Amino acid sequence: MDRRKLADALKQRAAELGFSACGIARAGLLADDARRLELWLREGRHGQMAYMERHFDLRIDCRKLLPGAKTMISLLHNYFNNDTPLNKVPPKISQYAFGKDYHKVLRKKAKNLVSFLRSQTGDIASRIFVDSGPVLEKSWAARSGVGWVGKNANLLNKRMGSFFFVCEILTDLELPADSPATDHCGTCRACIDACPTQAILPHRTVDARRCISYLTIELKEAIPESFTGQTDGWLFGCDVCQDVCPWNRFSRRHQEPAFEPNPLLKSLKPKDWLHMDLKLYEQVAAGSPLRRAGYEGLKRNARFLFRPSKQKVTPPPSPQPLSE
Repeated sequence: MDRRKLADALKQRAAELGFSACGIARAGLLADDARRLELWLREGRHGQMAYMERHFDLRIDCRKLLPGAKTMISLLHNYFNNDTPLNKVPPKISQYAFGKDYHKVLRKKAKNLVSFLRSQTGDIASRIFVDSGPVLEKSWAARSGVGWVGKNANLLNKRMGSFFFVCEILTDLELPADSPATDHCGTCRACIDACPTQAILPHRTVDARRCISYLTIELKEAIPESFTGQTDGWLFGCDVCQDVCPWNRFSRRHQEPAFEPNPLLKSLKPKDWLHMDLKLYEQVAAGSPLRRAGYEGLKRNARFLFRPSKQKVTPPPSPQPLSE
C-alpha cells in the first residue's frame, strides 16, 4: 500500500478503535526539549520523581529506544466526564481517575493498531508507550500535529481541549509525517492565575513540588504544612488548570465504557475516606489509577484535606525558572 494511503488508513482505524486523534512524526532528536528538561531537573522541580532523572538520552532521542526507529505515532483518547460531583465536591477526584486504569485500556487498543499495520505491511518492529518508558509524550504529540503544549504544560487541542490521554507507538515503519501543531494560548493566563498553589511558572513550566497532583499522588511523605488550606478540596489529582482553560469549552463527554466511574466512588462520604480499611480500598481502587497513591497515600490525603481548620499558610515563593 502507498505510504500516504497507509497513513490515512491508520488514522481511520485509530478512530474506529475510539482514539480521538492520530498524528505522525519522524523519529529523531528533541533538541529544544532536551534543554528545557535539563533546566527543569537542575532546578529540582521534579521533586521526588527520581525516575525523571534516569535515561535522559533516551527521553530526548526516541531512536535509542528501538533499533531502526523511523516514526512516532501519537494518539489521543478522550476521557472528559463532567456529569458527576466527583470532581466538584470535596473530596474531589481528577476526571482521569474515575474509571479503569487507562494504561491497560489504551495499550490494548494500541496493540490492535499495531496488528492492523502488520496486516498491511508485514512484520514491523514497534514499542507502545502509555505513561510508560522514557518518552516525552506531549512533545511528540505536538510534533505530530495533534496538539500544542499549553502554559500549564498540558497538551491542548483546538477541537477537544485537554481532557485526553496520550499514547505513543514507536515503529521502524516509515510513514509520511504530519505538520507540527502551532501554539494557540496567546496572552491567556487563566491556568496560571487559577492554580491554587502557584505551581505554573513562565515558559510552560510546572514546579511539581507545588502541584496538587504531585502532592496527592507522587509525593510519598507527609504533605508539607505550608499547603494547609491550599489544595482546593482535591483528594486525588487536580483539574483546576484544565477546568479554567478556554479551549475546554469544546470538550465533549467520552464514549468509553471503561472510563465510566466506579459506582462505589459516588457513594463515599468524607468519613469513608478518613476511616477507609483495606477491604474498602480494594473495592474502590481495584484496576483504577487511584492505586497510584496507594492505601496509605489516600488516607494521608483525606486526613490532610479534612483536618480541623487552621490558619491558611502561604507557601514560600517559588524561584523563577532560568530564562529560555
